[in-house]
Amino acid sequence: MPPVVEQIYDDVLRRNPGEVEFHQAVREVLESLAVVLTRHSEYTEMKTVERICEPERQIIFRVPWQDDRGEVHINRGFRVEFNSALGPYKGGLRFHPSVNLSIIKFLGFEQVFKNALTGMPIGGGKGGSDFDPKGRSDAEIMRFCQSFMTELYRHLGEYTDVPAGDIGVGSREIGYLFGQYKRITNRYESGVLTGKGLGWGGSLVRTEATGYGAAFFADEMLQARGESFDGQRVVISGSGNVAVYGVEKVHQLGGTAVACSDSSGYVVDEKGIDLDVLKQVKEVERGRIGDYADRVASATFVEGGSIWDVPCDLAIPSATQNELDGDAATTLARNGCRYVVEGANMPSTPDAVRVFREAGIAFAPGKAANAGGVATSALEMQQNASRDRWTFEHTEARLEEVMRGIHARCHETAEEYGSPGDLVLGANVAGFLQVAEAVHALGLV
Repeated sequence: MPPVVEQIYDDVLRRNPGEVEFHQAVREVLESLAVVLTRHSEYTEMKTVERICEPERQIIFRVPWQDDRGEVHINRGFRVEFNSALGPYKGGLRFHPSVNLSIIKFLGFEQVFKNALTGMPIGGGKGGSDFDPKGRSDAEIMRFCQSFMTELYRHLGEYTDVPAGDIGVGSREIGYLFGQYKRITNRYESGVLTGKGLGWGGSLVRTEATGYGAAFFADEMLQARGESFDGQRVVISGSGNVAVYGVEKVHQLGGTAVACSDSSGYVVDEKGIDLDVLKQVKEVERGRIGDYADRVASATFVEGGSIWDVPCDLAIPSATQNELDGDAATTLARNGCRYVVEGANMPSTPDAVRVFREAGIAFAPGKAANAGGVATSALEMQQNASRDRWTFEHTEARLEEVMRGIHARCHETAEEYGSPGDLVLGANVAGFLQVAEAVHALGLV
């Protein structure tokens, strides 16, 4: 990095010691910004990059709750309200034992640029807790969510901060959180949370949005290179909403998704993943991915191992951050992979991205390809504000328009700044410019 950018990064390291995921996210963006700072000296003079790298507010709080046996537990809650220059803070809540301040800050930082790329009036934030919902009863999850919201509610509002779900937080958790918010505030402020149930303010396509969005983005990448999904062999890691509905949309667009995974291992189905069986196993029974192979004769289950050993044309990492490392990237390249589209937040390590570049693999960063979820959350906010409800077809068409528009912005920005085809630079620069313009317009605040 040039000295001016290196200095900014050194300051981030000094001010945020030990937060390695946050450091990684910031460095990835800063490496793209030297060309911007060369053209726009005002961003250096006004410390624009430094201001965007510093969250507007960081909230950490205690979450006490009791389990079904009466035992008391203490968890830690987080909400990092990163940047509101474009609109209210918007970003999910993650309930997982790995959650700490570094992870929430990296996710919030990414969210700022991701939300900007959608073109919608939403800022960036993220939150969550180190609470593990796995194995907990509905009653335990309800008590935890009520305790969590009893502190967090004072920081939220449909014009202030609008959380959604993330890992460990689905419509059940959103329901408990919203119920407690409504009880405390005495307001049916449905726009304060997104990812709600369809019967009480939720949006159609929200469940499918991130997986569908990644597939739409991948389709644009293919078209930009004169190809289509027809005949493409696709591997999608994970088996949550992103992976399940990524498989669905890949199949609808003409591709064949042949593998998906969970923490126990992965399955390969050469005939293409049977979506009905996958949904039954993961969404209805909440079982393990190996159960899929027990029911589908053409499928093979591999315990442990790496799903990236499966040869493919297009890979969509959709599980969690840093799941795809340099070794896995080398294997993908050796096996003929030509496209990698991030369906999760920062699932590829810096070493993996370097391998993709050197191998000539077209690469789409999560802040662009993963934006379908938050885009549809913003559409849910629009419906709540107007007391309206759109059809599935209308909402999906809006989502597709947003995702194809994000690809166009990234593609055009990369060309404008001298790096044709570099969607990482295109996404970082386009997102940064959108936020930076608003930051300057609002003054030194």
